[in-house]
Amino acid sequence: MTSLAYPPKPSPGDRIAVISPSSGLPGLFPLPYELGLERLRKEFGLEPVEYPTTRRMGSTPRERADDIHAAFADPDIKAVIASIGGDDQITVLPLLDRELIRANPKPFFGMSDNTNLLAFLRNSGIVGYHGGSVMVELGRPGALHPQTADSLRAALFTSGAYELQPAERWRDVDRDWADPATFDAEPETRPGTGWTWFNADRVVEGRSWGGCLEILGWLLMADREIARDPSEYDGGVLLLETSEDMPSAAEVFSTLRNMGERGLLQRFPALLMGRPKTWFFERPNTPEEAARYASDQREAVLRAMRAYAPDTTIVFDVDFGHTDPQLVIPYGGIVRVDGPERRITVTY
Repeated sequence: MTSLAYPPKPSPGDRIAVISPSSGLPGLFPLPYELGLERLRKEFGLEPVEYPTTRRMGSTPRERADDIHAAFADPDIKAVIASIGGDDQITVLPLLDRELIRANPKPFFGMSDNTNLLAFLRNSGIVGYHGGSVMVELGRPGALHPQTADSLRAALFTSGAYELQPAERWRDVDRDWADPATFDAEPETRPGTGWTWFNADRVVEGRSWGGCLEILGWLLMADREIARDPSEYDGGVLLLETSEDMPSAAEVFSTLRNMGERGLLQRFPALLMGRPKTWFFERPNTPEEAARYASDQREAVLRAMRAYAPDTTIVFDVDFGHTDPQLVIPYGGIVRVDGPERRITVTY
């Protein structure tokens, strides 16, 4: 396996690439996008630089790959952040120039469909960052969540240990991005319930791998950016979370079962499971329905892990992925899961 290294960090005043390697939704929903750009400038002191496909829907895989190459090759660009996710970034992967990107390592921030690019970077020897997108986190109505802002700032500008904390309040119910009134106030939140631990009798410290479960399933089916030798993941920390597509418990179990059959689940002595998204416009669950969905997903994960990796330490409802606040997790970086102390520490 290629040795992994953290890329150099930007400083306030630097230029940061804003790209759309999946969907050009900034062109359809300019309100959260422009708000996110404004916060990059005013709250983080960075100068966002856009590319030809950043605001354009329907860009070809080649056009999006060209933007990725341009962002990484430009010596004046000190970091790269995705505008948002999507559903076809897997078509961009075969067009990427691994040597160009490996020769110009930069911090990349993204999640959801950007699991594709995070896995590509990890296999290229570059630590990436699962979390942070311009439209979702930076474009949050009202204000950035303080925990999101603190984590993103630490991941962008600092190196070293950062302890994650459970959210005191959280939410996953969205409002219409096309309605200007959406951005007049912060979204409603609900009290946090903390993290739930299983097999919390050990300390695990290792390199992270994983991401959005649906995207990992696609990568497995296409046989892209998954190690041929599962032992490359030995001793690592598995990151898993689900998207607004809200896969059923049966789908979650079958994907994990297939990962187990491939010999992957057994390699990770610790699993961080992100709080699941339980509401979306197509499925506006009541609080009771949302709680049942989350419970069913947890049982599906436990069933698969009991079958293939019964001793793995598991932490549920960690605040990363499709949730708010969203903590940034270094992808391919060091994560320490301390079961006896109930602490999670990442190295940015």
